[in-house]
Amino acid sequence: MPNKPTNEEILKLADNVLAIESRAVNSLRNRLNVKFVEVCDLCLETSGRIVVCGMGKSGHVARKIAATLSSTGTPAFFLHPAEAAHGDLGMITNQDLLIAISYSGETAEIINILPSIKRVCTKLIIITGNPNSTLAKAADIYLNINIEEEACPLNLSPTASSTAAMAMGDTLAITLLKSRGFTQEDFARSHPSGDIGKRLLLRVSDIMRIEDQIPMVESNVSLLDALMEMTKKGFGMTAVVSKNKILKGIFTDGDLRRNLDNGIDIRKKNIGDVMNNNCITTTKNILATEAVHLIEKNKITCLLVVNENEKLLGALNIHDLFREGLI
Repeated sequence: MPNKPTNEEILKLADNVLAIESRAVNSLRNRLNVKFVEVCDLCLETSGRIVVCGMGKSGHVARKIAATLSSTGTPAFFLHPAEAAHGDLGMITNQDLLIAISYSGETAEIINILPSIKRVCTKLIIITGNPNSTLAKAADIYLNINIEEEACPLNLSPTASSTAAMAMGDTLAITLLKSRGFTQEDFARSHPSGDIGKRLLLRVSDIMRIEDQIPMVESNVSLLDALMEMTKKGFGMTAVVSKNKILKGIFTDGDLRRNLDNGIDIRKKNIGDVMNNNCITTTKNILATEAVHLIEKNKITCLLVVNENEKLLGALNIHDLFREGLI
């Protein structure tokens, strides 16, 4: 059994892997030429979908490329070449374009379905490290991702080559994104769930407390009654409004402490006498992430939501934003 490498040897091995893979990706920059432009044009002209296929490690890369294309405005799906020969070719239409990934360019499972692909697909693009291979010669266009060496010390396991294929796929996807004028709003529509969706779609109106959930009192009520409202709603503050709910001010736990320090009698004061007129407000249509920025910038814990006439519509606090995973 070999001796365990030292910490220094482990770090040197890791650094070497990153150096080799960095060189592999960097070498692709010198091969960006008219062929890449032609591939982009074919993808943009395709009225159907982009079908991406590959076997083994190239298959894993192909799945990721298809997913990236789909999420950035270019409808795509992964096709397993072995399964394609057993019925999955039926997923392809004559409006689709196929991108096959094979570093050797001699992947038997893809070569076996070439006749069928040629009959169905309008165009065939190959991403390969071997421009003289069977697949490169059969393609309408090939993209060369040839590397000097794999990061694997045996020079066998696809490492730098799969990284190069992934980088070329990302390059294609982002170029198409920009060419299509794909926007942040478009991205949000295809990512409605999770952190991305929340950052791009969730608005204050979706999470604010409304109606009876809002802590609010009229300006002529006693400070004691206002404190009861604060305790009941659990916000650590109450909005102060007119009879028709026009916002007049706010009173917070901090305001209470400052007034007590000044010796006021909470039983003899109206809330209108001690409220803060300079409260931070927002509108219901801003993104929830913008509300987070307002809260953090102003070092507060609650926001009041008003319309263009300063009518109180809702309230939210830092706990609402925590609950949505925005903080």
